Amino acid sequence: MGIRKDIILRVYFTFLLLALVAIAIFSRAIQIQFVEGEQWKRMSDSLTTDYIDVEAGRGNIYSSDGSLLATSLPEYELRMDLMTETLTKEIFNENVDSLAICLANLFKDKTANEYEHRLMQARKNKERYFLIKRVVNYPQLKAVKQFPIFKMGKNKGGLLVIQKDKRIQPFKQLASRTIGYKVNGVQPVGLEGAFDTDLGGTTGKRLVQRISGGIWMPINEEDEIAPKDGYDIYTTIDVNIQDVAQNALNEQLVKHNADHGCVILMEVATGEIKAIANLTRIEEGVYQEKYNYAIGEAMEPGSTFKLATYMAALEDGIFKPSDTVDTDGGKFRLYSSTLSDSHEGGYGRIPMLKAFELSSNVAIAKKIHFGYKANPEKFTDHLKAFGIGEPIGLQIPGTPKPRVKDPSSSDWSGLSLSRLAIGYEISMTPLQTLLLYNAVANKGKFISPIIVKEKRSLGEVVETYTAKVIRKKICSDETLAMLRMMMEGVVKQGTAKNLSTTVYPIAGKTGTAQVAQGKAGYKSGKKTYQASFCGYFPADNPKYSMIVVVIDPSHAGYYGNVVAGPVFKNIADKVYSTRLDMHKDIAVIYAQQPNDVPVSKSGAKNKTIDAYDRLGVKAIIPNDAEWVEVSKEKQKLAFQTKETAEGIVPNVMGMGLVDAVYLLENAGLKTRANGSGKVIQQSLASGQAIRKGSSILLELK
Repeated sequence: MGIRKDIILRVYFTFLLLALVAIAIFSRAIQIQFVEGEQWKRMSDSLTTDYIDVEAGRGNIYSSDGSLLATSLPEYELRMDLMTETLTKEIFNENVDSLAICLANLFKDKTANEYEHRLMQARKNKERYFLIKRVVNYPQLKAVKQFPIFKMGKNKGGLLVIQKDKRIQPFKQLASRTIGYKVNGVQPVGLEGAFDTDLGGTTGKRLVQRISGGIWMPINEEDEIAPKDGYDIYTTIDVNIQDVAQNALNEQLVKHNADHGCVILMEVATGEIKAIANLTRIEEGVYQEKYNYAIGEAMEPGSTFKLATYMAALEDGIFKPSDTVDTDGGKFRLYSSTLSDSHEGGYGRIPMLKAFELSSNVAIAKKIHFGYKANPEKFTDHLKAFGIGEPIGLQIPGTPKPRVKDPSSSDWSGLSLSRLAIGYEISMTPLQTLLLYNAVANKGKFISPIIVKEKRSLGEVVETYTAKVIRKKICSDETLAMLRMMMEGVVKQGTAKNLSTTVYPIAGKTGTAQVAQGKAGYKSGKKTYQASFCGYFPADNPKYSMIVVVIDPSHAGYYGNVVAGPVFKNIADKVYSTRLDMHKDIAVIYAQQPNDVPVSKSGAKNKTIDAYDRLGVKAIIPNDAEWVEVSKEKQKLAFQTKETAEGIVPNVMGMGLVDAVYLLENAGLKTRANGSGKVIQQSLASGQAIRKGSSILLELK
């Protein structure tokens, strides 16, 4: 009995002991979780480290002359480690009010009292990554580093600076859609997207520690693995021409209240795109770059496609430029459909040369329909052989493949030949149309366009890009000669004679097409038109090709010559005026022979007389002259009055720089000059009307 009692007591005390241990463990768990939990969590966090990516400096995008089109500007985030060992209680309490005043005066987002309260609370909470300001520029950062506490030096004052880059385009809207953007979570656009890998560089690594609140704070000041900055890319864009292109396009879009439009200017021989503008109406009279129509919008080109039609027909001998055709009162009925000319009543019987110049739908559709009716594949195969429909390899993605309908297409009909002939039942982007015209200007060589010509690292060229040849020769020299003659005729006496100029010749073709409204076709509601002009200049020695397309002009007409033509002309004038090597009829400068009477610069009459008096030469100058032109005739000096008229570009050939600038600036022109001596070239021909704000370039020798 005694033994059993002893056993019971032992079991009892064992259970009691276990219960007390369980209670102690439970109590300790409660204390750890609810009393000491935050302390242990902070300790756990302090032992957690990781590596994060450090972004490389993104490369810049430059224009052809080195102007910045896109760059990254540093922005800074300011934080503070209020528990750094060097920031003692005495230093903090002594300077916190002054620091708060400085921060309030600089950022003006909180009062000094608010800043002081937040800093005091952060110190009390032992914060090591306290946010002071999320977005700070460099001048502000420089100022902050001189504030109380922070001026103690690197790390000692607890100031933590996190640099972030902000991407900007210095020229704002200028070619902004072509330059594009790269935003996290959004499909990259334009050059920023196409060259993202090159521009982005190689990321680095930084060791960070997780502190209270789940915030990661850098452990070391320097990166463990330094990032490698991205490459810079140099584009073919000419900023000055781009500016003119964008302004000229905007002016016409506003004038005609159009929905949107685009323009591309390309160098004929190199394929370099010098300007590309795309504008969309966002409200009445306001346009912005929202979408790259020039390379991304495929539509029926309309009459600008007649160049390809004639190219095929001339190569196949379907007609000659001198062959005539009856325009049948301006109507061509085929099956149940009637095709019309824009000119009421038609043009009577006209040669095919004239049909091109006047853009007669009836004449061209009839010739192509009956010429290829027995073998339509011959026509469509020839179109494709020109390079139409092939990928052009543009450096910016997003260009759709052109669609050239052929007899194997499910929607081919008896009307297709006649419609293809005038630019319908085919889809092309403006850039794809331009490449065909550029090939004609380039002696038949069909090349791909380029918009980026170099990739550089620290100023050193890493890679260069040149245009690829898609077709070495798209047609015979005989056909090229006829096409070029006909396109010059379009401007001289055809649909684009409003673009004709005596200064330099232009060649091209107008286009006016009705835009299909999806499945509803061309018969639903309001008619929408596309106005275009595509061509090159100077026609006798092509240097540049260009296309202008305007969609849905609703004011003051919708024809290509009226809506798109002026944009082409304004841009071409600007380019021609700044390219002196394109000019003709420059005066020849003859060397002075021994014993000749010296010929002075042309200029002011009084100064000319004074100059010859000093040389002992009698100068007989007309009394009514204010400005004189000096020349030599048979060993004698000849003086002629140099005429000037208000609103007309003066002739400053042979003048010195001072006199030339005086005359030109008084006439309202902005003057730039190269060289020294007397004027041998002026970019604006004398006698032409002065346009407001025009510039003139002088070459002196």
